[in-house]
Amino acid sequence: MEQIAEFLDNLGYMTFSHEGFWLGLAVVAAVLVGYQLLRRLAPAAVAPVSRFFDHHPLIWLCIPAALLIYFVYVSLGWNLWVSVSDWESGTLQASYGFGGFGNYAKMFGSAEFWPALRNTLLLFCLIPICLLLGLGLALLMDQGLRGTALFRTLILLPFALSFVVTGTVWAYMYRPTGGVLNSFLSLLGVDVTAAMKAGHLMWASSSRTVMLSIIIAMVWQFSGYVAVIFLAAIKNVPTNIVNAAKLDGAYMPRIYMKLIIPQLKGAMGSCITILAMYALRSFDFIVSLVGYTTSSAWTLPVWMYNEAFQNNNFAYSAAISSFLLALVLVLILPLTYWTNRRK
Repeated sequence: MEQIAEFLDNLGYMTFSHEGFWLGLAVVAAVLVGYQLLRRLAPAAVAPVSRFFDHHPLIWLCIPAALLIYFVYVSLGWNLWVSVSDWESGTLQASYGFGGFGNYAKMFGSAEFWPALRNTLLLFCLIPICLLLGLGLALLMDQGLRGTALFRTLILLPFALSFVVTGTVWAYMYRPTGGVLNSFLSLLGVDVTAAMKAGHLMWASSSRTVMLSIIIAMVWQFSGYVAVIFLAAIKNVPTNIVNAAKLDGAYMPRIYMKLIIPQLKGAMGSCITILAMYALRSFDFIVSLVGYTTSSAWTLPVWMYNEAFQNNNFAYSAAISSFLLALVLVLILPLTYWTNRRK
């Protein structure tokens, strides 16, 4: 509770401590409340204003648009400026003078950059795995078997869990000694102790298999979601087209391959975009699973966190986050364009 209270105090100090903010908020609230009261009690007094709002309803979007611009785009601009500022590494005293692009040069020349970038891009392996597994589950649920509704709920349940919960659960499952996976393998007759002595079956505790362990856990969390999206798209295929194909003598496997699956491109594009976004921002999942000190599992967000809050290199961390933003735009925007074009 003390940490939550400290966080709220810092948030209020950084954002809401200025008197002008509260004054402006009070003026806006007073104007809105006064307008609504006059509109109910004396509509003739505010008739011109009411007619203006009726003809321009989008004017009400100005307030949320202003908040969006401030908390998103202004923050992004501030982060970009910090990345090229002269804020010295290891100091808490902020300095916002122009310092050049030395942080970016340092980032690209760092020994941690390429492993972190490789691990970040490696998380994209969950996309084809989730698509194939989700499509198979969707086709299975489309058969109308008994218990399909319960099965659909069970496979969607992992997606409802937060990354922190999923990472914590899988961390216990991956434990070399006493973990669920190794205990299950022992029941199957596998000599887990000998395998561990040889460096195998260490799962998230080994630098060789830590990324594979992360990808397996993420596939478990997202496959059910992809399956439900595909199932909804399959149900939207007109039944008269399927029935006509059956009357022509086509078997269901051929109907799925030639008729139904080609019409799932829109759903597939949406799933690819969502999975890519989650893969790029899987910071809390990785930290919950293996911690932020395991360098073999560092992605760009985890590396950025370590530089900012472990080494107090805030300008350097801002450069890493700016590069991550550019990477997101390069990878996500083409996927979004492809999805909308297909639709």
